[in-house]
Amino acid sequence: MYLKSLALAVAVSALNLVSTTAAFSADKDIVDTAVSNGKFQTLVKAIGVAGLAETLKGKGPFTVFAPDDAAFAKVPKDALNDLLADKAKLTKVLTYHVVSGDVSAKQVQGMKSAKTLEGSTVAISVKGGKVKVNNATVTTADVKCSNGVIHIVDTVLMPE
Repeated sequence: MYLKSLALAVAVSALNLVSTTAAFSADKDIVDTAVSNGKFQTLVKAIGVAGLAETLKGKGPFTVFAPDDAAFAKVPKDALNDLLADKAKLTKVLTYHVVSGDVSAKQVQGMKSAKTLEGSTVAISVKGGKVKVNNATVTTADVKCSNGVIHIVDTVLMPE
């Protein structure tokens, strides 16, 4: 019985690894990668509301500091709902997460700041071996996409 349980656990772990790897396929653009991963439902919804899907599915290349659903869960519900209801402000916040070009984690580590599509800059630093973008930590780097790269961050970045 123990061996059957162990075999089942190993099989499930392997399937989870395969599905996670498939969700991060360099054959997909930034939007399709976020959709297929399943951990970016709020971001994907916000991209749709802001009308940025076509842009982020475009040629690029783009580097996106993408907050996952756990990052959006840190935003108070009322504030998030207000943001989703204000297309101009939402667009400003989302484009603040995007940098023109395909910037790898290795390149990011050598930068002090980066200009965003929103127009202002984000501060970049390395603390304790972790890359920080403003107050957000990059939790997963170098998710390759057909039109750029995603670096997953644990906090929604807010422009001033």
